[in-house]
Amino acid sequence: MGDVRPRSAAVPHRKADTTAMPPGDDAGPFVYMPWPAGGDDRHLHLGVNLSDRTVPLRPGSPHVLSPGDLVVLGTVAPVGDLAEEVAFFRVPRFLLDVPEETLGCARVIRVSGSNGLAECVSLLLSALARTSLSRDSAVGRRLGLNTADLVALLLNDVQEAVGAGDPADPAHDLLRRVQTHIQENLADSSMSPDSIARAHHISVRYLHKLFRSSGTTVGAWIRQHRLAACRLELRRHRRSVAVVAQSWGFTSPSHFSRVFRQTYGLSPKQWQNSVL
Repeated sequence: MGDVRPRSAAVPHRKADTTAMPPGDDAGPFVYMPWPAGGDDRHLHLGVNLSDRTVPLRPGSPHVLSPGDLVVLGTVAPVGDLAEEVAFFRVPRFLLDVPEETLGCARVIRVSGSNGLAECVSLLLSALARTSLSRDSAVGRRLGLNTADLVALLLNDVQEAVGAGDPADPAHDLLRRVQTHIQENLADSSMSPDSIARAHHISVRYLHKLFRSSGTTVGAWIRQHRLAACRLELRRHRRSVAVVAQSWGFTSPSHFSRVFRQTYGLSPKQWQNSVL
């Protein structure tokens, strides 16, 4: 996962281990995937309480974690006198599809690990924290990718809880319906703000206003999800880069390669080769 192990190898984060690991360091978490080219070290920290008791994140902290609870630290490195019972995983941003502005500014987000998807993530990370796997093994790389996908799903849920607004707001409901429509039609290269607005009986101007209220644009949201779909399919190695790009609505191979590299730090071919 660029990283699927806690910060002190296969054991929880320790007080003596408080500095950020360099990209790709085996002692850091999620080291089963190469880091993006160009020294891109953007990442998010995700912790899990491994103990059977409730613990504060650090002495005197108002953030208290029950057994199995998760904590998201955005782009803030877990430094200081942290609870030894909490194992931290460093997740490369290029493997996630959560907008930087949504979680990047959040200092601490606690997520209950007692039910739903969060419980699945908690159980998996707790097991990984006690397991040592070779970063060079096919099993390790595959486990890293799959765990990163699961973490990405969780963070998308967290993203909605953090910044989605009032679910009872009609605009909020409309935005969710528009986003669902876009996801269902990502492969349609002719999809545009005009066609999306017509499908929902709203003006193009109001469509853009809806997406601005969520901190993004229509075009950026479509591009983000098309790229994510391409990234997942490329790792299966069943089709060429050009065919994958075209199947997800990209009409220009050169444009696809450029925005893929800008987003993930690797060319589509480099990404495909890195997950062999």
